[in-house]
Parts: sequence; C-alpha cells; structure tokens
Amino acid sequence: MRGEGRAFSAGLDLSAARDSLPPLAQLSPEECADRIAGFQSAFTWLRKPSIVTIAAVHGHAIGAGFQLALNCDMRVLADDARFAMAEVTLGLVPDLGGTKRLAELVGPSRALEICLTGRRIAADEAERIGLATAVVPPDELSATVSDLAAAVLAAERGAAAEIKALLAGALAKTYPEQDRAEREAQTRRLRDIAGLE
Repeated sequence: MRGEGRAFSAGLDLSAARDSLPPLAQLSPEECADRIAGFQSAFTWLRKPSIVTIAAVHGHAIGAGFQLALNCDMRVLADDARFAMAEVTLGLVPDLGGTKRLAELVGPSRALEICLTGRRIAADEAERIGLATAVVPPDELSATVSDLAAAVLAAERGAAAEIKALLAGALAKTYPEQDRAEREAQTRRLRDIAGLE
C-alpha cells in the first residue's frame, strides 16, 4: 500500500468532513455505528490472515492515513515520514481500526499519549517505538519495499497465513494457549503438505 504524490495520506479531507460529520450525527446511534462499520471495513480488510500487507510510507500519514498504515502488517518508512493520530484535534476518536494495533505496537500508555496529543511522530521515533519495520532514505523506499515483498512472497502461502494468525493472536493468549495454537497450526500444515487437507 502506498500513497501517490507528496504524502502517504493526509487523512480526512477537513472540508468534506465539515459537511459529512453533521449528517452522521443526525442518524440514530445504530445507523451511525453501521455507517462507521462500513468505513472501517475499507481499512480492516488489510488485516485478513490470508494476506500480508506492507505500507510504504512517505511524507505525512495523518489520522485516517495513520490508521491505514497501522492496519498493514508492516510499515516501511521513508525518513521524511510523519505519523499523527489527529482525530482529537477535531473532537473525535480514531475509529478506523487503529487503536488496538497502536496499543499492541507501542503499549497502552504511549498509545494514549499519541492519541490524546495528536502530535507528529517522526520516522526515527516511529522506528524506535515499534511503529516502523524499517526507515530508509526516500529514494530507497520503493526498492526496500520490493525486496521485503519478494521475501514475503517467497514464503509458502499456507505457512505464511498460519504464522500471521499465530502472531496476531499471541498477545491475547497465555503460554499454554499459544502452545496449543502452534500445535494445531503445525498439524494443519503437516496434513496439507502430506496432501491430507
């Protein structure tokens, strides 16, 4: 996933938001939540276990743009990249699948600080706190992402999907639960390799 132009994604178009937010507020709570669920699905499909996604981030990734990058499995940043969870500056909350991933990557306390302040996070800090898989000069971004994608694509598809699922659920499980998940995943892989699935 990459943006075109000067930035990965500047996020919500503020002029359009001023027109679209009041009508959302006029919907019933259920209708409003359903509408937001539709917006979320445009972002959260990136987390599907059957695919591995990489965000190639240059310039700004603000608000919805930051959440788009967060929904990807990996984020390779040009050293000019800047993240910001700016929804709070509009009196809103992040609602496109970014809060859980942000808390998983940087911890709840740091995630709270990032969301409440709306501050810009430079690429070097993003790498230091776990938001970036790698940071490279802008002229190396495409080649770095291509190399990473080639390495990911070289992995056997079924094994890659199982690994992604194992890691996605690991933090919520106890060691015995994760051990069991690993056993079950390995059993499926062995049966698939043997042609029994």
